[in-house]
Amino acid sequence: MASAQKHSHVEHEGEALVVAAQRSLESQGDRWTGMRGEVFEELARHSRPVSAYDIAENLSKQRGSRVAPNSVYRILDIFVRANLANRIESANAFLVNSHPGCRHDCIFLICDDCGAADHIDDDALTGALRNAGQKAGYSEVRPVVEVRGLCAQCSN
Repeated sequence: MASAQKHSHVEHEGEALVVAAQRSLESQGDRWTGMRGEVFEELARHSRPVSAYDIAENLSKQRGSRVAPNSVYRILDIFVRANLANRIESANAFLVNSHPGCRHDCIFLICDDCGAADHIDDDALTGALRNAGQKAGYSEVRPVVEVRGLCAQCSN
């Protein structure tokens, strides 16, 4: 079995994460609007995957006016394409990417009890999946790997 590889990416948090995300999005030719900033900051507040509905509800409370979940979904889709966020497919939820601009495929480990999500990098595994998809005639292959189980804290 392939061993997990460490990347030289820099993990950001707090204001540094917001600044890194904004720079990364703008370097890709997209705009960082006030609403996008609010959605990113709300997403970044959560250490566990969060739904677009939860983000919309929290932003609605903060603003004192309704934020439509569809607007949040559109912004999250932009963030996923720009590698500022990851979609946890099995939970229909999103997790901030703490190293914007670092392009690689993550393998997500998701706790079935508490909902925590961690990621590991294993370029050999995700590369093999990407190659298999390309051999089958697919282009722009993006492996999404999720492993479910109990985290160390919940299994004790």
